[in-house]
Amino acid sequence: MTGRVLIGTASWTDPSLIESGRFYPPDATTPEARLQFYASQFPLVEVDSSYYGLPSQRNAALWVERTPDTFIFDIKAFSIFTQHPTRPSSIPRDLREQLPAEVQAKRSLYYKDLPAATQDALWERFGEALLPLDSAGKLGVVLFQFPPWYMPGRESLAFLDQIAERLPQYTAAVEFRNPLWLDHEHAERTLAYLSERAMPYVCVDEPQGTRASVPPVVAATAKTAVVRFHGRNAKAWASRGSSVAEKYDWLYSEEELAEWVAPIESLAREASTVHVLMNNCREDKAVVNAKQLAMMLSTGTPNL
Repeated sequence: MTGRVLIGTASWTDPSLIESGRFYPPDATTPEARLQFYASQFPLVEVDSSYYGLPSQRNAALWVERTPDTFIFDIKAFSIFTQHPTRPSSIPRDLREQLPAEVQAKRSLYYKDLPAATQDALWERFGEALLPLDSAGKLGVVLFQFPPWYMPGRESLAFLDQIAERLPQYTAAVEFRNPLWLDHEHAERTLAYLSERAMPYVCVDEPQGTRASVPPVVAATAKTAVVRFHGRNAKAWASRGSSVAEKYDWLYSEEELAEWVAPIESLAREASTVHVLMNNCREDKAVVNAKQLAMMLSTGTPNL
């Protein structure tokens, strides 16, 4: 492998991880102490809170101060930017109060509901919030995880172009949740489109055999490659009634992790950096699997 492989988890603040008592030492009782301990164990983390509300420059600056110089943060894009329904209360108050009354009254907002001026302001504030991380060399990718209803088409591709225009200094990685993007008709065009724009395609390990299953296609479309592990709980993955915690509640076996050793090594030959993130953040399952996979990759052979 020529590229660096960085392995981490999709959260260091998950309540079930903290409550499990199996990762953080007893004296790590503050957000600062937990982040410092996490960063002593892994070189990479994904920030999930930025999906639920705009991140702040203040928090980003604190993250910079509390982690080693080489530590990397991947940032999940705010939900409004990925065509997900978004709570009006997560829009900053000053912007929310400027919205038309009929928009303010909605239970959930979508990007298309917002006036152009509000869209512009949200993009600007999101980009500004990441500046401390970017200036310190600690910003990895900005993850745009699109919903199942985000389907291949002219409008969807145009929105990907808009992302690149809105955040020109950052690396926007794209994860699809609709399998049509990677079917026989669309896969080649999808990957070529991302390659032309140097946008990393997010490879996924997730439950297969459901209508919502994206195949585990392995491809590097930019200098940074990204792999996210969502677990293999097919029953919960396909159920609308399952909670987020239930969907990602999965402890990978060593045999399942070993399936990814060769693909990750292949990505590392094509990309300068590979970000591998365990998103099975239920109790300590993600940190356990992240350490196991790191060991397998460091030895070059599956640890079986």
